[in-house]
Amino acid sequence: MMDGPLREIQGPAGRLEVLLEQPALPPGATPRAAVVFAHPHPLHGGTMHTKAVYRATKALGRIGCAVLRFNFRGVGRSEGKWDEGRGERDDFRAALDFMAARYPNVELWAAGFSFGAWVALTVGAVDERVSLLLGIAPAVTSYDFSVLETSTKPKFFIHGERDELIPLQAMWRFYGRLPEPKELVVIDAANHLFDGLVLEVGDAVEDLLADYRTPTH
Repeated sequence: MMDGPLREIQGPAGRLEVLLEQPALPPGATPRAAVVFAHPHPLHGGTMHTKAVYRATKALGRIGCAVLRFNFRGVGRSEGKWDEGRGERDDFRAALDFMAARYPNVELWAAGFSFGAWVALTVGAVDERVSLLLGIAPAVTSYDFSVLETSTKPKFFIHGERDELIPLQAMWRFYGRLPEPKELVVIDAANHLFDGLVLEVGDAVEDLLADYRTPTH
């Protein structure tokens, strides 16, 4: 899979810096899914280049997905400024609109890491176009994820056994409240940022989704 050039899309607060990565496919083939991936908290150093985000997007590419990662408003070359999550959710919606338009008739997935998981999963749960939700180390003790408790969309999670910010016990409690279908992978000895274990994040994404097929109704 080749990295596309850095480019921008129009967001609600101005231009958003994005990186669109497309899988290597035979001529005429379409991606398995079009994925929008949201990064961790902008005020705590999160960007679209965060290591676990990078590894997860590469893994999605290996299983045939086109992936758009982007910097929230005020991060990197993205215009605007931090908006306490409200505007960042609007940024994610704009990215979904871009991918839905670029890849019509392809499944649309929402994914994110930590704060980005809150953005992606809560927006994706209520967007009828989104068919699958992927959360890595979702910040379930910091943000309201309750909309997922009524979502029957497939929900996949990856969490660190030794997450110092979002304890694994809290993640299990949250997970227990969610309806099926759902799956959680715990990475042994991993902290919140998966320091030293980011390759395992990519492996977990592949293990969860390589053979997954979204049910048809």
